[in-house]
Amino acid sequence: MKVGIGYSNEKDGVTAGRKTAEAAMISGGIERPAFVLAFCSGLHDPGEFFKGLQSALGTGVPIVGGSSVGIITNDHLSYDGFSAGAAVIESENFIGNVAAVGDLDQNEKAAGQKLAEKLSGRTDGKLLLIFYDSIKVPPTANNPPVMNASPGLIEGIENTLEDTVPIIGAGVIGDFEFNPTQQFCGSYVDSQSVVGALLSGDFRSHYRIMHGCIPKDGIYHTVTKVEGPVLYELDGKPIVEIIDAQYGTSAWRTQFPVKRLTIGVNHGDKFEEFNEKHFVNRLISGALPDGKGVLLFEPDLTEGDEILFMLRNNEMILESARKITSELLDEIVSNGEKPVWGLYIDCAGRAAKISDTLIEEASVVQNICNQYDLPLLGFYSGVEIAPLLGKSRGLDWTGVLLILAEG
Repeated sequence: MKVGIGYSNEKDGVTAGRKTAEAAMISGGIERPAFVLAFCSGLHDPGEFFKGLQSALGTGVPIVGGSSVGIITNDHLSYDGFSAGAAVIESENFIGNVAAVGDLDQNEKAAGQKLAEKLSGRTDGKLLLIFYDSIKVPPTANNPPVMNASPGLIEGIENTLEDTVPIIGAGVIGDFEFNPTQQFCGSYVDSQSVVGALLSGDFRSHYRIMHGCIPKDGIYHTVTKVEGPVLYELDGKPIVEIIDAQYGTSAWRTQFPVKRLTIGVNHGDKFEEFNEKHFVNRLISGALPDGKGVLLFEPDLTEGDEILFMLRNNEMILESARKITSELLDEIVSNGEKPVWGLYIDCAGRAAKISDTLIEEASVVQNICNQYDLPLLGFYSGVEIAPLLGKSRGLDWTGVLLILAEG
C-alpha cells in the first residue's frame, strides 16, 4: 500500500482541490489512485474543491469526506483560512466499496439501513468508515444548533450490515459556528447525507480513543425528564437551574455550545476508580431560549440514566494524546507490522482556539507519527465515532486515531 498526503491553503476551490491532490500523489509516489479521503474548510465551495480533486485524480476515483473545521497532516495543522487536505491510496489489494444516501435529517436510522443495504454483499470487509452531516438545523441568534443523531445512524447500519465490522468516522462540520456542511459521496457532493466506505484488503486496522474530561465533583445525578436531545430535569429539578449553580452564574446560557461543562455517562463500574476509557461525554449544544432545558449533541439519554457533570481537563487531553499514540505505534511495531497510514479524527472543541491552551493537542499526535514516518491525515470534526467497550458509538470531546498496518 502506498499513501500520499496533500495539503493546501488556496482560496480558489478548484485550485485548492487540484493542488491538494497533486501534492498527495507526489508525496506518496502515486500513479494509479484507488481511494481518496479528502476534507476542505467551510470557507471553500465544496463542489469546486471536489472538481479540483477530480481534475488531478480522474473522475473514476472514489472520493470520501467533506467539510472540516481544520486539517492536520505531518507538516501542517491549521483551522484558519482555506485549509484542505487529502490522503490518496494506491494498492492492488486495497478495496474501498463506497456508497452514500441522503435525507439524513428525515430519519437517521433509515439512512443507516439504506447505507448498509448498499454496502452489503462483501464478506471480506475489515473496517467501515462513515462521514455524515453533523448539522440538522444550524443555530440562530437565540437557538442552539440541532445535530443529526449518531445512535440511530449506527443502529441502522449495524442492524442491516451482513457482517459486523468496526465503525470509525465522524459527523463533519465546516466551521466553529455550526453552519451547514457538505459531504463527498464518492462521485458527487451533497448535504444531509452519510457516506460509507467498507474497506478490505491486505491490512490490519488499529484504533484508539483519546479522552480528556474528568468528573467535576463525582456526584451522580438521575435523569428524570428527557425528550430526544432535550434534557429537562435531573433528580426532579430543572437542569438549567442546576447548571446555574454549578457555574455560579447564568452567563453560560449564551454559549453555543457550552464550552467547558459536559454530561458524562459511565459505562463501567459506578464505584471503580475513575477510568476515562469507560466514559462517553455529551456536549451541551446550549440552553433553550425559554430556559426550560438544554439541548445535547446526541439523543441517547433515557429517564433513569445516571450521569456526572464533567469538565474538560487540558493537561489530561495532552497526556492522553501522548500516551495513547505512543503505546499504539509501539504495539504495532512490536507485533512485526508496518504502520502505513494514520487518520486522526479530532473534536473541534479540542483545538487550542476553543480549549484556551498554548499547545495544540493534535500536534502531539502529529509529532509522534512523524517519529515513525507515518503518513498522517487528520481533521477537526463535530462528532467522532469509534468502538468503545465493544460497541461503536458517537463520541464528544475525543480524538480517534486509526492506523492501518501491513505485515
